[in-house]
Amino acid sequence: MRLLNKFFVLSAFLLFVSVICRANAPADPGGTIGNITGTVTDKADGKPIIGASVSIPDLRTGSITDENGHFTLNNLPKGVYLVQVSYIGYLTLTQKVDFTKTTVINFQLAASTIEAGEVVITGVSKATEIKRDPVPMAAVGKSFIDEHSASGNVIDEIASLPGISAVTTGPNISKPYIHGLGYNRVITLQDGIRQEGQQWGDEHGIEVDQNSIDRVEIIKGPASLTYGSDAIGGVVNLITSTPVPEGKILGSVQEIYGTNNGLFNTSFKLQGNDSGKVWGVVLSDKMAKDYTDPHDGRVYATNFNEKDARAMIGMHKSWGSSYLNASIFDDLQAIPDGSRDSLTRQFTKQITDADPYRPIVPESELNSYSLPVLHQHVQLYRIYDNSNFILGGGNLAVNLGYQYSHRREYTHPEDPDIPGLNLQLATYTYDVKYNFEIAKDYETTVGVNGMYQNNTLGYSTDFPIPAYHQFDIGPFFVLKKTFGKLDLEGGLREDSRSFSGQAAYIDTAVKYFPTLYTGPNPTSTANVTQQFSALNKTFTGTSGSFGGTYNFSDKFLIKGNVARGFRAPSIAELSANGPDPGSQIYHVGNSSFKPEFSVQEDVGAFLTLENVSASAEVFRNNLQNYIFQEQILDANGDPERVNADGSPNPNGQYSKFTYEQTKAVIQGGEFSLDIHPWPWLHFENSLTLTYGQNLGNGEHVPDSLKYLPFIPPAHSHSELRGTFAKGFGTFRNVYGFVGFDHFDAQGHFFSAYGTETYTAGYNLLSAGFGGNIVNAAGKKLVEIFIEGTNLGNVNYQSNMSRLKYFDNPVVPPGVQPGIFNMGRDISFKVVIPFDLSPHEKAEVKM
Repeated sequence: MRLLNKFFVLSAFLLFVSVICRANAPADPGGTIGNITGTVTDKADGKPIIGASVSIPDLRTGSITDENGHFTLNNLPKGVYLVQVSYIGYLTLTQKVDFTKTTVINFQLAASTIEAGEVVITGVSKATEIKRDPVPMAAVGKSFIDEHSASGNVIDEIASLPGISAVTTGPNISKPYIHGLGYNRVITLQDGIRQEGQQWGDEHGIEVDQNSIDRVEIIKGPASLTYGSDAIGGVVNLITSTPVPEGKILGSVQEIYGTNNGLFNTSFKLQGNDSGKVWGVVLSDKMAKDYTDPHDGRVYATNFNEKDARAMIGMHKSWGSSYLNASIFDDLQAIPDGSRDSLTRQFTKQITDADPYRPIVPESELNSYSLPVLHQHVQLYRIYDNSNFILGGGNLAVNLGYQYSHRREYTHPEDPDIPGLNLQLATYTYDVKYNFEIAKDYETTVGVNGMYQNNTLGYSTDFPIPAYHQFDIGPFFVLKKTFGKLDLEGGLREDSRSFSGQAAYIDTAVKYFPTLYTGPNPTSTANVTQQFSALNKTFTGTSGSFGGTYNFSDKFLIKGNVARGFRAPSIAELSANGPDPGSQIYHVGNSSFKPEFSVQEDVGAFLTLENVSASAEVFRNNLQNYIFQEQILDANGDPERVNADGSPNPNGQYSKFTYEQTKAVIQGGEFSLDIHPWPWLHFENSLTLTYGQNLGNGEHVPDSLKYLPFIPPAHSHSELRGTFAKGFGTFRNVYGFVGFDHFDAQGHFFSAYGTETYTAGYNLLSAGFGGNIVNAAGKKLVEIFIEGTNLGNVNYQSNMSRLKYFDNPVVPPGVQPGIFNMGRDISFKVVIPFDLSPHEKAEVKM
């Protein structure tokens, strides 16, 4: 009830802010342009294109062409805005349009498979074509997400992009990695609001419903300039559906089935727009059994049950727009530990806290959707408002949010209702920026953003981090100017982060069930020990970026950028002193850490010809005070294992890790070649290289410490794809592809203390096809997407999978330890769209 009260209070506050801003917006000095109309046609034959998207990213509004290729955009303000026109199988068209002078505009699209003209809104003052922005970026849209339906979560859907990877703990737990950096070094956003859910932890993923995401934009490199601490490695912005065209009520029902783990992913979506008053809901239900691979069979405790809900209300008018969003993420996730029977190598399970014996898991349990007793319950309640006001010749963007993250891990098999871990994190985020032209054609942004956090410890028996308060603030400015063929962009930022960690004492009187002690005289009370000391820290840092893009022609350009990033140490790195059951790690922090700083240089060249497109991008990231984990050794020089209370035990459940700082460098590049001899066919190839090295702090670095952890191996991807927008008969937007991925062996690994081990190389085959079924009028009736992954059913372990290290402390000779990745999986996705628009009903009545 208290949580619901917070939601209602914050909802009222956000609505109040939106109303006040609208009320104080100046009267429109010259009126609005009102409406713009036009048509979208095929450049070759002049025929109308039905279902083409015409959007204005800066205003977050758009329209879909009707059966005559006609579109209308209403309630548009005066000014120059970038318009994007796109349709599957055609070259995306972007054009700046002056709405002050234009009321009718027509577009012609040329058939092509080149993915050019992509527009992004993340980290820029105004919507910008990727090719014209000096900062390395990538973006994928709805069609890409739909075609990768075999991915268990939204991060896995993008993990194959050049420069992007993911640290995984099974099919539903993935964290993004960009150029070898992840966790608290990459910020994940939803609609520009930063995601906060104890992302220092290993054993839970990004708390976002993948069915609510229509687009993903990625900054590949330091983005501290516009997003502050924790964006030292980059940003992943997960963007929900844009409002539907005015006068429309559109929806869909979706079902995905995966053959490997029996995945069922059901989703319902409904959106409406009545004269600029918009709304939408998304409801999802996702569940799966334990996945299977040819080496391990069914992998115990990798099943899950996730439920999600999202609602949005808002307005889009000539003064701007305001969208209030609320969502709930609720995931019940099993906790694997990889324990096996020593003779048969079948999975076993813990049944008592004393844990003297573990029985083999029966086949019926391995093949069940029911969660085991030991599992985690991850919830994220979120409410946020995205507002954009046309103000004084520019626009004021106000993004305010509240999140409540509740993580519980149930680790007591004889007392299943008592959580081992119980963390409750409340986060208030703010992001206010004004975009304007400080002089003619000088695009300028000034702003400030940050957050306030309050982490509390609920009733539990494990305490890896203390209760704490945190406050971030960072003012910044960005300036962009075009000089003919040269685009220049740069900016500066100053960040401050303050921590206040609370001291905590633990009562250990009851074996296996320690509790927080809140009584008097903790230092002299029997069975009470200090878990955390009080901690007060403030970290400050300056970030900046400067770069340029030179367009030799519309076919060839080069770009370069230098960026300085900043990251304050996380609460776990500073204060941890306890077990994290889901990761099987006993963390030990270091309160003397300094903030991390990085300087990354990026250079890229891009060529786009009629039948060939190619790119080459290289980077070098120099990091100061880089923080990493390493195992602690016992007196015999072996990795130390401990019980939940930290006491040494050779057969203990937890490996003991501490944190260290060093100088480091990460460098590499991405290379692509796309050959498309005909508009419907292309052969796409890419290569990603990433190398990370520990430079030490002036001393000699031994070979075992030479390389950084979680550095992905060289990865190449080749794909032969055919796309037929006009389709065949009642089938439209038909596509098919065959993909081949090669991952090199990873011999450059952080081998000290057994932290990482060698990973063999492997090859994976994938394929997919699908399209739309339409009626005689061209109206979409059903969308079908089929994808197969690991079609060769290959035995492999990814060095980015944490399950690679889940096994018994001692493994028989000749046996490859750890859990292998998922085997063959074929997914079937069916989407049934429907239209409840008023005019559709009227036509039916006639």
